[in-house]
Amino acid sequence: MAASQSAEDLISSISKHCTFERLFVLIFLIAFILRFTALDLRIFHQDEAVHAWFAYNLLTQGNYVYDPVYHGPFLYYVTAGMFALFGDSDVIARIIPALCGLLLLPLVYGIFRLGYLDKKQTLVAALFLAISPEMVYFSRFLRNDIFIVFFTLLFLVALLWYFKKKSWEYAVFAGLAAGLGMCAKENMPIVLAIFGVYVLYLLWSRKLTLPLAWKKHFVLGAAVAITLMALFYSSFGMHPEVLAHGWIDAIVHWTSMHEAQRIGGPPYTYLLFLALYDLPILIFAVYGCWQFVRPRSFSRRTSGAEAPDDEISDLSAKDDVASFSAKSVSSLSVHDLNSENPNQMPAPAPVQNPIWKKAGNILKRPDAPITFDKKREFMRFCIWWFLLSLLAYAYIGEKVPWLALHQLLPMIFVAVYHMTDRKAVIAVIVSLLLIVTTVSLVFVPGDINEPIVQVQHSADVRTVTEWIEGSGSVAIVTDTYWPLPWYLRDTDATVKYYNKNADLSYLQNYDAGVLVYHDLESPDTIAGFTRHEMKQAYWFSVYEQMNRLAPYYFFRDGPVGSLNWAVFVKDARTVV
Repeated sequence: MAASQSAEDLISSISKHCTFERLFVLIFLIAFILRFTALDLRIFHQDEAVHAWFAYNLLTQGNYVYDPVYHGPFLYYVTAGMFALFGDSDVIARIIPALCGLLLLPLVYGIFRLGYLDKKQTLVAALFLAISPEMVYFSRFLRNDIFIVFFTLLFLVALLWYFKKKSWEYAVFAGLAAGLGMCAKENMPIVLAIFGVYVLYLLWSRKLTLPLAWKKHFVLGAAVAITLMALFYSSFGMHPEVLAHGWIDAIVHWTSMHEAQRIGGPPYTYLLFLALYDLPILIFAVYGCWQFVRPRSFSRRTSGAEAPDDEISDLSAKDDVASFSAKSVSSLSVHDLNSENPNQMPAPAPVQNPIWKKAGNILKRPDAPITFDKKREFMRFCIWWFLLSLLAYAYIGEKVPWLALHQLLPMIFVAVYHMTDRKAVIAVIVSLLLIVTTVSLVFVPGDINEPIVQVQHSADVRTVTEWIEGSGSVAIVTDTYWPLPWYLRDTDATVKYYNKNADLSYLQNYDAGVLVYHDLESPDTIAGFTRHEMKQAYWFSVYEQMNRLAPYYFFRDGPVGSLNWAVFVKDARTVV
């Protein structure tokens, strides 16, 4: 008896100290550590080096013109701004991406405060966002996609607040998020289309009503978005001609990339990425979808479970509309509204208008708000968002790993559907697997055999850079020289770039201390120099792993594909 009482006291003490707020702050700190620790541990990826170089040129020379090959201007201006404030380095270049990845968690908290997630759902969603290998990896990566993920969630929160408050300030905030997203990358229209169609469904089904001033609010939000786009894409007025043809260039370029499938793959490519790195979240999401389409079996088993407050709601109704007490709605679901319980509000009579009349009234305010399960409707939207994202990126021909983020974000929300105590405990346990994967993916300083790296510059580049800086002069005799321009931007060594067919005797007369060739284009020997085989870039080779997929999944070993340099160091020099 005493032992039982002691156990109860221990559980009570843990519950008392592990409050929702404290757990959320703990998860936030974990996310902060994973995103900001040793940001320069891994050398820049090919695209990161190009992005940082363009931002550096924007700062030092004032040169920037939008080119759809390198996506939107937002990245270059904010990175150049960071360089101006704190100096140019790998760490500084990656701070804004890391911050965007971190700020996803407060946005999830905002969705909780609006009543669309309960406490367990909020904590697990925040935990998944904090430790997801793909989310953490690309939060430490100077590419546009983490910006799009942040602006997508910011746009969603702004919309939800607008539906609740009907205030123009939130319309402006939504326009700000949409506009900055459009300035970040060309796939933001996919997000806006997915969201927009679902809003039309809410209006058509009368679950959402708009305020009388909605047209003014829409114009105001759109004006903010368009103004931001005009400023960024015109290079703040320096290249106004881009406004006339930039959007056409983007369509032409990315249509051609889709058709060319330069980096192709099967339609299920991103499911493979999600299964490889975020398998527990994917399993939870699939299970959540199944729970959603079969709600009755779960409601019977959990009929005694405590449900969160404010479960039945109209997205746009004021707090006093359909004011159920917490007791009267604590166990309601959408299917319960037609029961014979006299204490429950009856469901509204079905609308008999023909579909064309109903479609014509989408943007008109209904006579009365429609009541529904608020959290369940949010989950319906997340499933729509998740499935449409899967379909969109399955269709798009360019299969690059960072696009998985736009499917992972809604997948995390679907994964926390119907978060019972048992499901939450399992989520915490499987999160240990995610943490192990994240640490091995992010905090290994050398080269890693992972498909998420696509084409990653090798750690060997650091050694080559040290040789060049110690040599006083270098001749780079190859077109495959990135990321050297970035890492040699401030070097005291004299750097000269030559065509691969440059005359060897001229190079010797130039008295270069280091010569850099593509290994397949280099001479076997050069008098007075020592030849070193160095890896310039590498990638995961799926063909080398086809007969050993199971061992690879668990050990992440095996051969990789690579581009190599032949680096000739003058014998008189000291090799670092």
